[in-house]
Amino acid sequence: MHISDVLEDTQQGILATDFCRLPRGFAEHVDHQAVEGGTDPVYGSVEWRTLICANKTPSSGLVFGVANFPPGGCLNRHRHAPAEFYFGLTGSGIVTIEGEQLRIEPGVAIYIPPNAEHGVVANADGLSIAYGFPSDTFDAIDYEFA
Repeated sequence: MHISDVLEDTQQGILATDFCRLPRGFAEHVDHQAVEGGTDPVYGSVEWRTLICANKTPSSGLVFGVANFPPGGCLNRHRHAPAEFYFGLTGSGIVTIEGEQLRIEPGVAIYIPPNAEHGVVANADGLSIAYGFPSDTFDAIDYEFA
């Protein structure tokens, strides 16, 4: 589709400004994203940076980011409707899913089923993980803390 086709397609109600928001390929660097979390005791001591999210990037259907935990840091037990994955980048810790403890470290992928209660505690070396959800935006995920 060319921009001229989009601009002329008034039957579909597509506006020129919408063209810039349509999903497309892009690249984002973790260091260029705002740090979130870390100060809200409801979440715990985790900080995160969201790299792919439809209200920040020209994307849809996927939220992806990196979370960092200080030594002994945590993400409090919670649940949410979409499934989630974690992938260990640096450090190590324990992910608890419905009472089962799983070790996470570099190279380990963890799948969290929809609505499963889960939480994370970093070991003394801290922890950095990639995370993702099948959702358009992070804000659309309703966290229910235990």
